[in-house]
Amino acid sequence: MNTGGHCTDELWVCHLGLVPYSDGLAIQETLRRRRIAGEIPDTLLLLEHPPTYTHGRRASAEELPFPDAFYDAKGIEVHPTDRGGKVTYHGPGQLVGYPIMAVGDVGAYLRTMEGAIMAALGEAGVTGRSRHEEGIDYTGVWVEDRKIASIGLHISHGISTHGFAVNVENDLEPFSWVVACGLPEVQMTSLAAELEGLAATTEGLSCFRKRMAHAFARAHGRRQRLCTPERIGLATANASPSHHLRQPVAA
Repeated sequence: MNTGGHCTDELWVCHLGLVPYSDGLAIQETLRRRRIAGEIPDTLLLLEHPPTYTHGRRASAEELPFPDAFYDAKGIEVHPTDRGGKVTYHGPGQLVGYPIMAVGDVGAYLRTMEGAIMAALGEAGVTGRSRHEEGIDYTGVWVEDRKIASIGLHISHGISTHGFAVNVENDLEPFSWVVACGLPEVQMTSLAAELEGLAATTEGLSCFRKRMAHAFARAHGRRQRLCTPERIGLATANASPSHHLRQPVAA
C-alpha cells in the first residue's frame, strides 16, 4: 500500500471535536481517497456527533420502532450508512473513532480494535470483554452483560472507514428508543455509569480520548503522531469551543 513517503510506523491521530454526522461521512470519504493515493498514512479521527441514529447494512425497519416525528421531536437525526452492523446511537459525550487504515485481515482488525478499547477502559478502571464468539451481533466491547462500545466497519479498496463508538459520559436513554445493535434486550452502559459511586474515580471524555488514542496506536504497533485537521487536508472553523468541522478541502 502506497504511503507517499510517510513513516509507516506512525499513526496520525486527529481530534475533530463535535462534527455533524453527514460531515463526518464526507470527511471519511475525502481521507479514504487521500489514503489510497498515498497522500496520508493510516489516520485515526477522534470526534463526537450531535444526537444521531445510524443504521448499517444489516439493519431492519423494525429497529427504529417509532415514527419519524418521534425522533424529530427528540432532536435526533436518522442516517443510513454503509457500515456493517445494525442501529446505534451517537451523541455528545460518546467518543467516536474513525480509523482510515489499510486493512488486510478484517477479523484480526476487529479483534485488535476490541482489544484496544478494552485496554483503554482497563486503564480507566473498567474491565471490558469481547463476546464476538457469540455471534456477529455481539461484536463490540461489554462490561459483564452490558454493552459499552459498538463497532461497525466499511472496507473499500483495502481501506477502512467508520469504526468504533465508546460510551463515556453520554446520555444512554436514546438507546432505549430503538432496538440497539439488533438486540432487543441489550442493556447499554457507559464509563461514567460504571465508575459512578467509586471513590476518586473521574474520567471525562478528553481524558479517555487520550487513553484511547494511545491504546489504539499501541495495539497496532504504531507510534502516535497528533495532527491538526489542516495537516490532513481539512478546513475548520473555530466558531465555538466544540471546534466544529466544516467542509473538507478537495483532495
